[in-house]
Amino acid sequence: MSAVVGRLAPSPTGGQHLGNARTYLIAWLSVRSQGGTIILRMEDIDSPRVKEDAAQQAIDDLHWLGLDWDIGPIVQTTRLAKYQAALEELKSKELVYPCTCTRKDIEQAASAPHLEHEMPPYPGLCAHRRVADADSIPDKPYAWRFRSTEVPAYDDVFAGHIKPRVEYGGDFVVWKNNNTPAYQLAVVVDDAEMGVTEVVRGDDLIPSTPRQLQLYSALNLQAPTFAHVPLVVGTDGRRLAKRHGDTRLASYRQQGVTPEEIVGYLAWSCGWQNYRSPITARELVAKFRWECLPREKWVVEGNPFR
Repeated sequence: MSAVVGRLAPSPTGGQHLGNARTYLIAWLSVRSQGGTIILRMEDIDSPRVKEDAAQQAIDDLHWLGLDWDIGPIVQTTRLAKYQAALEELKSKELVYPCTCTRKDIEQAASAPHLEHEMPPYPGLCAHRRVADADSIPDKPYAWRFRSTEVPAYDDVFAGHIKPRVEYGGDFVVWKNNNTPAYQLAVVVDDAEMGVTEVVRGDDLIPSTPRQLQLYSALNLQAPTFAHVPLVVGTDGRRLAKRHGDTRLASYRQQGVTPEEIVGYLAWSCGWQNYRSPITARELVAKFRWECLPREKWVVEGNPFR
């Protein structure tokens, strides 16, 4: 494997859309421009939202765009024992505790208003508990929360120096009350074991990174570098969703839009082409530059391929 290892990590909770494609393209180009290795991972532990056939659809969409990978697909739900082992290690160090709080409990105890993408920091209602207290909890579901310490600052490849902020703090869930791993723990275990050195993802996940850095440290694992890129949004400034119309790659394909048109449009949005012109992902590798990527979110209005 090359010294640079990146990953594409779709969640099979629905069709992959134009915003997903832009982030995948940036991640893919960054690794390929360095001669690195790409892993494909299906992040399917969010079982209530996972949709049948969505994983294969994501694979089909990536192939159609011209984005390839060297390892995978690796499926998270086949790796539950590894996440359980990480949880047990955290338990052995008393770095987690059982939490019976509901979302309503947390909201009512919070002194700060809601953030756009985040719950308020956890107010510590169950932080007095020890690991052994789980045995005496009555017949009530509980999650495991990580005892968050100092929220670390870090240097982001694209977003720059990220300083600690109160909304990134608070004890966070690493194991859900339905006895499945939370996103924060699963991705840390996966990226560390798979040797991922570079994580490129949307900037809506910036608050997750300080939490994950704490887990890397607690589990004595090597953290990758992070690059958080601006999202694609609708005219209302919100992340692309059904409310903005059908921006799924499968829909564009059905309309007769070519992958070269999609990639060309995305390349233009990223500053690697001065005008919209069809191009393949492979042809873009030589044009990839982080410094060309705009700092602001990319706004999509209607169907850009009509």
